[in-house]
Amino acid sequence: MTWNFTKMHGAGNDFVVLDGVRQSIDMTPERARALADRHFGIGADQILLVEPATVHEADFRYRIFNADGSEVEHCGNGARCFVRFVHETGLSDRNPLRAQIATGILVLDEGDDEQVTVDMGVTRFDPAALPFDADGLTKRQEGEDTLYVLPLADGPDGRASVEISAVAISNPHAVLRVDDVDTAPVGLLGPVIESHPRFPRRVNAGFMQVVDRHHIRLRVYERGAGETLACGTGACAAVAAGIRRGLLDTPVQVQARGGVLTVGWDGKALRMTGPATSVYTGQVDVDQLVFSMALNR
Repeated sequence: MTWNFTKMHGAGNDFVVLDGVRQSIDMTPERARALADRHFGIGADQILLVEPATVHEADFRYRIFNADGSEVEHCGNGARCFVRFVHETGLSDRNPLRAQIATGILVLDEGDDEQVTVDMGVTRFDPAALPFDADGLTKRQEGEDTLYVLPLADGPDGRASVEISAVAISNPHAVLRVDDVDTAPVGLLGPVIESHPRFPRRVNAGFMQVVDRHHIRLRVYERGAGETLACGTGACAAVAAGIRRGLLDTPVQVQARGGVLTVGWDGKALRMTGPATSVYTGQVDVDQLVFSMALNR
């Protein structure tokens, strides 16, 4: 089965984008994994699928599949690439666009400066919204935020626990404050936090360094993808947690390894602005990829 695709990235967070409006796309976990594989496939952090909306309030539906084949609720960098893709391919010239995702409707606005702004929807801090089992955990209040002490069995870097903020922006996030993201043990702690049994649907682990009240540096270990060069919902989660803790003031520049995002949050409306770039287009025989991967395992 041959599909047309576009390779895109938002601040280095890269995607294979598929038009499911003008071609038939039957996505499966195996096909998503094959497309995302960086050795035998195209290579991507996530696969984005654009489809006709199933609700009248939206212009299109867009779905997100991680590199491990799992389907997730939201992707902020992907949302920006989604609107750029829809405009560049002529699917629609509406601006702003309304996109249907698993948890609701997003409003996306492409500016004249090649930046895209996304209304990121509802931000929640109730552990049940992630979901996160916080029963029995030690916790403390900092500003308006609740910090939870998350125990680590056989902590990979020698520590017995980490202190996290719990934030749901469609996707679940655990945000840690660190002194320096360059030396933070993202590769060691990230997978442990991501698959911690307290998070039954796994979690994205964010490592936030506060530079000043309007500037943070951030690395995110994403569930199902590993560390990415940028994470849009992770940037929003870190900013929201930092503002609630009294460490930051809106708006905040978020320096990820792949670029800069700007996040504004007034306690209600959460908006993220950043780039969305098309890299190349092509065609792929997805079932041949699946077959090739099976042969080389």
